[in-house]
Amino acid sequence: MTIHSDHPFADPEGARDAFRRLRARLSARVGLWTTGAGRERAGLTVSSMLVVGGEPPLVVGMLDPDSSLGEALDVGDRVVVHLLEWEHRDLAEQFAGLMPAPGGAFSAATWEQTDAGPRLASAGTWAACTVTDVRLLGWSLEVVCSLDEVVVGSDDEPLVHRRGRYVRPTPD
Repeated sequence: MTIHSDHPFADPEGARDAFRRLRARLSARVGLWTTGAGRERAGLTVSSMLVVGGEPPLVVGMLDPDSSLGEALDVGDRVVVHLLEWEHRDLAEQFAGLMPAPGGAFSAATWEQTDAGPRLASAGTWAACTVTDVRLLGWSLEVVCSLDEVVVGSDDEPLVHRRGRYVRPTPD
């Protein structure tokens, strides 16, 4: 076995996409968006999102349009947006489709069914939302949601994504 100091499948330095390199340098909090009930549940790890102040306050997420969540959401649908902690990194990988999830990603954790969709029981910070707009934007599906209910918990070990890896933020 050979140990590589860099990613063995990465493009050579001169052939790397400048857009992806720029985006990789923007650290982002990792979220998990979920919707549906029973066999109709769908979820996706999302780090391209932002919260917008106003009346009502909004959360905007950039989703993979071909994902089960992207295909499931339309205006008027409900969704739960969770902010993940360091302890949830395997779950984030499973919902991103990057790690096996025997029995499906929803079998890897405990969930509480809400009117907005499945809520991760161990998530301290989450919001129940209603989709107000969906449109294709670039290669992503822009999903705009009004925040109907927000629960803000501790933020001791937030899960952050930077340059293709999960990292712990440096202490203040």
